[in-house]
Amino acid sequence: MSIPDNELSDEQSRQVAETIREEIARRRMSRQALAEQAKLSLSTLEKALGGRRPFTLATIVRLEQALGMSLRKPVGAPAVPPAASGGVAPDSLGSYSRRAVEWIEGTYVTVRPSFGDREAIYAYRTDIAWDDAASSLVFREGARLDAAFTQFGEVAVPNQSGFVYLVTNRHGQHRLITVSRPTITGEMYGIITTLLAGRGSLLTPIAAPIALLPLRNVDEPSFGRLGGDDRHYQFYREHLRKTVEEPFAMFVHGVA
Repeated sequence: MSIPDNELSDEQSRQVAETIREEIARRRMSRQALAEQAKLSLSTLEKALGGRRPFTLATIVRLEQALGMSLRKPVGAPAVPPAASGGVAPDSLGSYSRRAVEWIEGTYVTVRPSFGDREAIYAYRTDIAWDDAASSLVFREGARLDAAFTQFGEVAVPNQSGFVYLVTNRHGQHRLITVSRPTITGEMYGIITTLLAGRGSLLTPIAAPIALLPLRNVDEPSFGRLGGDDRHYQFYREHLRKTVEEPFAMFVHGVA
């Protein structure tokens, strides 16, 4: 029986399903979260992962964009072994071992001021996990109101500064989050430096305080652009104040 051009073979679908299951387990990510990021129904994803329907090219493209990785491999291609690094990150990321940074791995509620409303708070999810292929920690955002701007990248943990850097580098365009190492209760506080999208193609550099709160510390977290009527607003706001008042980060006002 012929296979439609837009569908993977049974063997290719099996390989893709296995890769996705391993990836979401490694990232401690739910299937629901992946379906939302890929803009798929949970039913579609579950059927494909369970072998009850083949993956289509359109589905694969969405999943690759959501995971930030390639899922398509030729049938029979050997698995690519992890880099022979002994489980140590590259020097450019701080030469840390996985064992030394295991306590940073996890899912965080990330909060910062809203760039569009000075009284609002913007909240989303950040997953940090070890990537064997990259031999380093990587991060990926989720539950963002502006899903098109979801970021993912590498995590640097140098010994010298004692800070953690979440680095996005897309074709030379950078976004950087610099946060303290986790407190005794797991929070990380610091600064986000990125670009503010304005009208048309206008982009403006912008910086703001940011806090990463372990998901386990937030009861039924709120995500999106939050105003004072949200039940987590004051809780999130206090953590942003702590970023500046402790201070974990400083903002210097120069002479205009």
